[in-house]
Amino acid sequence: MIDFKRKIADMLEQKIEGLTKEEILEMIEIPPNSQMGDFAFPCFKLAKIFRKAPQMIAQEIAESIRENDLFEKVENAAAYVNCFIDKAIFAKSVVEEVLTKGEKFGSSNIGEGKKVIVEFSSPNIAKPFHIGHIRSTVIGNAIYKIYDFLGYDTVTINHLGDYGTQFGKLIVAFKNWGDEKEVEENPIPTLLKLYIKLHEEVEKNPALEDESRMWFKKLEDGDEEAKRLWQWFREVSLKEFNRVYGMLNVKFDSYAGESFYSDKMPRVLTMMEEKNLLKESKGADIVDLEAYNMPPALIRKSDGSTLYITRDITAAIYRKENYDFYKNIYVVASQQNLHFAQWFKVIELMGYEWAKDCIHVPFGLVSLEDGTMSTRKGRVVFLEDVLKKAVEKTREIIEEKNAKLENIEEVAKQVGIGAVVFQELSNNRIKDYTFSWDRTLNFDGETGPYVQYTHARACSVLRKAQVKIDENVDYALLGNEDAMDLVRIIEQFPEIVEEAARKYEPSIVTRYIVNVAQAFNRFYHNSPIIVEDHKLQKVRLALVYASKETIKNGLGLLGIAAPEKM
Repeated sequence: MIDFKRKIADMLEQKIEGLTKEEILEMIEIPPNSQMGDFAFPCFKLAKIFRKAPQMIAQEIAESIRENDLFEKVENAAAYVNCFIDKAIFAKSVVEEVLTKGEKFGSSNIGEGKKVIVEFSSPNIAKPFHIGHIRSTVIGNAIYKIYDFLGYDTVTINHLGDYGTQFGKLIVAFKNWGDEKEVEENPIPTLLKLYIKLHEEVEKNPALEDESRMWFKKLEDGDEEAKRLWQWFREVSLKEFNRVYGMLNVKFDSYAGESFYSDKMPRVLTMMEEKNLLKESKGADIVDLEAYNMPPALIRKSDGSTLYITRDITAAIYRKENYDFYKNIYVVASQQNLHFAQWFKVIELMGYEWAKDCIHVPFGLVSLEDGTMSTRKGRVVFLEDVLKKAVEKTREIIEEKNAKLENIEEVAKQVGIGAVVFQELSNNRIKDYTFSWDRTLNFDGETGPYVQYTHARACSVLRKAQVKIDENVDYALLGNEDAMDLVRIIEQFPEIVEEAARKYEPSIVTRYIVNVAQAFNRFYHNSPIIVEDHKLQKVRLALVYASKETIKNGLGLLGIAAPEKM
């Protein structure tokens, strides 16, 4: 595909002294509407260089570059140089790129095989996989897919919360009130019930807190009974989690959770001691971060047990030594901002320059319409229930509107689960939001089902036409504005993917494919596709294919299926 922006930058570089090509590239804009050109160059910055009014500079530049076959016309409007690319050249370059690359359209090799780790989801063992977990899971999955698409060697890690004081609590609860058969039959709800009961009983008998801490210390020290119960809780929980991951089509390369690093921590604690980073405070070991405007990082408790921060530091060092990562990305809620800032600083103070390559990607919180979620109080919405309900509603809609559709069950899953994921990835990730059944299951407007339906509509047109799109396509026939608006949007896809990676922001892709779907539907409604003029039909079908493929690739990056029939 011709890089039109760079071509224009090459021309402007010859005319402008005092700006590098990269600076010129950054200044080139895509106008808000096509009446103002395909690309625009503002001349305000040049007033100091040329000592002239920006409007006069724009006029001179426009006159100097307009005699070029690439352009249909070049105009100056106030202080802007507006460039209109020749429609046939533009359409041919963009559409043929999609026809050639297909499912690889939008991808690149800018990653050059560099290792990128994406840690996401990371639920706590023996606790519900609730609606709050969907954020880390789908945002992380999309970031992984985007980086993979750009040629990075990606590794996905589910850093399970499978260690810590909560397991001491769970062991105490199970030993007091648990039933093995009940746990096997219904693991998460049963373990949740035990966890809630312990917190209720602690209020009457505070000694249970000390007993819980004692059992966690036993687990850390390798006590056989503690290890057996912990391993069992982990196995039954993971079995439940994997059922939900299967529904979301999310896979991990590693499930190395907090427990994986328990035997690796002594070495890291020794390293901190050797660097004179640890200070004693009330019997505990801390790293003083006052000089960096942060509270102290508690590394080891007074009873010798470790904390999240100790395990995160150990995990980062292990990952650098074993993966030699280029980036180590953590998709974790914004609640943990201070935690990450603290241990990133500790890593830096340990002398690791790669601390800058550890990146926390925060996201906003999910609350319920009647308040915040609380595992201790049992106020949660199970993610599996949300996904099942979305599939059920979708099946009802399909049976009502298209009862003869093949594979209704499969399409209902693709569309229902896609609707939930799409909504999660529609807004900027940092925004907090309130979970609402009505909004989640509403398929009207700028939603996943709308985009999926547009893809299915494009597939239907291509099936109906049964025309082979070869290289003999006359792109000069694709001149109407609806068609060209669609071409312009498709052309942006590779840049959109790179921007989403740079900002760790899947919603950039989500909003983009809504734009593609809307532009396609305008084109579809205003430009008959299957017409008697075979040349016109072929070029319009080529654009239908390019639209279909762009939507499919965009949905794929979000972890959403693109059904061919709906």
